[in-house]
Amino acid sequence: MKLKNLLRNENVIIIGDDDTEILEISYDSRKIYKNYAFFALPGYNSDGKNYINEAISRGASVIITEAKYDNNNITTQVIVKDIFHFMSIFCAKFYNYPDRELNIIGITGTNGKTTTTYMLESIFINSNIDCGVIGTINYRYKNKIINGDNTTPQSLDIYRIMKEMVDNGIKYLIMEVSSHALSLGRVYGIDFDIVVFTNLTQDHLDFHKNKDNYFEAKSILFKRLGIYTKRNKKYAVINIDDPYGKKLSKTKINAEIVLYSVLEKDIADFKAKNIITTNKGSIFDLFFYNEKVKIEINHIGLHNVYNAVAAFVVAIHSEISLEKILKGLNNLMNIPGRLEKVDTNGMGFEVAIDYAHTNDALKNVLQVLKNLKFKKIITVFGCGGNRDRAKRPLMGQIASKMSDFVFITSDNPRTEDPYQIILDIETGIKKSNKENYKVVVDRESAIKEAVMMASKNDIVLIAGKGHETYQIIGTEKINFNDIEVAKKYIDIKKKQKDTLKQINQKEFTF
Repeated sequence: MKLKNLLRNENVIIIGDDDTEILEISYDSRKIYKNYAFFALPGYNSDGKNYINEAISRGASVIITEAKYDNNNITTQVIVKDIFHFMSIFCAKFYNYPDRELNIIGITGTNGKTTTTYMLESIFINSNIDCGVIGTINYRYKNKIINGDNTTPQSLDIYRIMKEMVDNGIKYLIMEVSSHALSLGRVYGIDFDIVVFTNLTQDHLDFHKNKDNYFEAKSILFKRLGIYTKRNKKYAVINIDDPYGKKLSKTKINAEIVLYSVLEKDIADFKAKNIITTNKGSIFDLFFYNEKVKIEINHIGLHNVYNAVAAFVVAIHSEISLEKILKGLNNLMNIPGRLEKVDTNGMGFEVAIDYAHTNDALKNVLQVLKNLKFKKIITVFGCGGNRDRAKRPLMGQIASKMSDFVFITSDNPRTEDPYQIILDIETGIKKSNKENYKVVVDRESAIKEAVMMASKNDIVLIAGKGHETYQIIGTEKINFNDIEVAKKYIDIKKKQKDTLKQINQKEFTF
């Protein structure tokens, strides 16, 4: 495609030949080949301008930056005001606006995005509708799985994936939309059809500085609804039980606002009532538009009732039949890293892995476990380094209050001192005058001790990393899987138990 066609009607500065042919686009200099356009993106840890020479040496014909870069080897340079917004517009044109061919559902909020996404995907699958997903765990469609580093990738990646989906006959895309993505323009210009607000609790304040800024970032998804090309009816689905959801519902939104609640608020269009949760799932009645249905899900806890209602609302407004919605919700079993059970070899205790990495998410999960009346709740958790420090004492306070014993350990310390992170967590525990905890900095050792401590009718909750199969220490990403580590020590404990049993039997027989 000719560069001049991609730049038509755009306010940019062009240095060089705008008749240059562009075969592909990348912001990664290692993936540049002949006649590629290279976006030199600024970043927190590195700056794309440092890789311009490498991109040129690999064959880049166009360099796109926010400031002039002097290099006689550059064929063409495009200088733009906001490179992230421009990249989204540029890629939309290059990939021929694939968002216009898709029904796009965007889900934002602090907690619940991934589970709601899986529930919706199950509804579409049980309705024989192919859909694509872009989310925290991976990006996927038609059995193709693409691993990603971010909940919501860069706009270039989104448009490329959307183009692949359209080429493969996909009609629906479900996307988790993070506050970072909204602030940094990763979804700028994408024409969403239905957007969902799950909740807003403390997280990412290292980036947003305060909750009001965090909320404003989330609200961007709603404020831009209906301002683009597609003329179909738009829906804004909002959890009215959340204070920020209530605030959002009063914002000017160019769409039909649909409110949902599990606290039986009269203002809600969809209300969950008569909620029963057990250790096998949840059952509740949902009232909406003068109708009532009974919903059964295989997921425990009030927070999952919220997720199921949100998925139901989206499905109804996607014109999927009640029968297929109920079947889709009921057929979904485990979600990776969301209270995911580990096989304990009949040892009599349970082990669960959960992604809970905010104070609210940890509180929700621990409340679920307390309701299930385990003998003891043993919690293993840490907090991520180079991230929101303010939530660390809050998580420590919640863990110590709602658990019988807590192992404070490392999560992804990144370049921060693990001991300092743990000290921040301890601050909250000490405020509660609790002593029911132990610091074990090494995550594997903490999981080992928790498993060895567990007795009959106890549960070990390993929180924070969920589906992640790595640990980030310094700048290195190493293999680490909570499930595999827990299983390792469960097996060791089982062998020890079996050995003792055999010894006792021999002594008795003798």
